[in-house]
Amino acid sequence: MAGSQETFGKKEREKKRLKKKKDKLLKKEERKAKGQDNEFVYVDEFGQLTSTPPDPTKKIKVDASTIEIGIPKKEDRGEEESADKQGKVSFFDTSKGFGFILDTTSQEKYFVHVSGLLEEVKENDKVTFELERGLKGMNAVRVKKI
Repeated sequence: MAGSQETFGKKEREKKRLKKKKDKLLKKEERKAKGQDNEFVYVDEFGQLTSTPPDPTKKIKVDASTIEIGIPKKEDRGEEESADKQGKVSFFDTSKGFGFILDTTSQEKYFVHVSGLLEEVKENDKVTFELERGLKGMNAVRVKKI
């Protein structure tokens, strides 16, 4: 004769499953019993969550046409971003066609490629340049001697 197929572990797992289901139903009943009082949460003018609705007299009217989404076009940006920077060529390898420019104001080094040159440059030349974002950071472009 074969023994019972229901082991102690199976009984325990079934008890846990039934208890979990019962707890879930109790929580659901509690939420229903509370009613609709706690259904809404408001945000006050300071960004804090509150249960009282905001005062309509303090409402601020925002014109949707003044909201700017995205990045402004290059022409619309300020003058400082498109202004020429000054620097000194710290290294330039003509055989490989690249080098680095040291910015005189911020002391930062920027990569420069031969395709970004307007005039031929060599080491220790003082130059003016503009910056453009490249694959690995900011690159000096439109480089010319002073």
